[in-house]
Amino acid sequence: MAMSQFSYGALATYQQKGELLPVDGGFDAEGHLTRDPAAIEASQRPLPIGYWKGSGLAMMLDMIAALLSGGLATHQIPTDPLRESGLSQVFLALNLVRLQSAEDSARTANAIVESVLASNPGAVRYPGEQILVTRAENLALGLPVREELWAELRAL
Repeated sequence: MAMSQFSYGALATYQQKGELLPVDGGFDAEGHLTRDPAAIEASQRPLPIGYWKGSGLAMMLDMIAALLSGGLATHQIPTDPLRESGLSQVFLALNLVRLQSAEDSARTANAIVESVLASNPGAVRYPGEQILVTRAENLALGLPVREELWAELRAL
């Protein structure tokens, strides 16, 4: 996962399509936030991860902490601070001993995903989900190629 909001590959794709980014993705040469992928590539100043990528990373860290500590995942913590207990706090020192069974790990992971999906139905995607959709479309319909590029390739 790129540590920037948009990878340079994503910037190139938006630029080739002649599209702006859906949200600010970096800075232009004058230091202003921009959605222009070409300006971000030219300045080499993309924004660090945030939005969906930051949320995805936060979910993974929450899942890892809950699985490793046997404590509660974020969605399981009571909102009343007087009832908070069993929080997941991790000091990472790796050992090859399994801390949970595969079934327990799967249950915890599924509960976290279900909680996130329930909080915002239809608006949440897991990392890589869009790539799978795009791959299925490409397998069914063929690879999309810009007309100018196709003409250039055919002329070779």
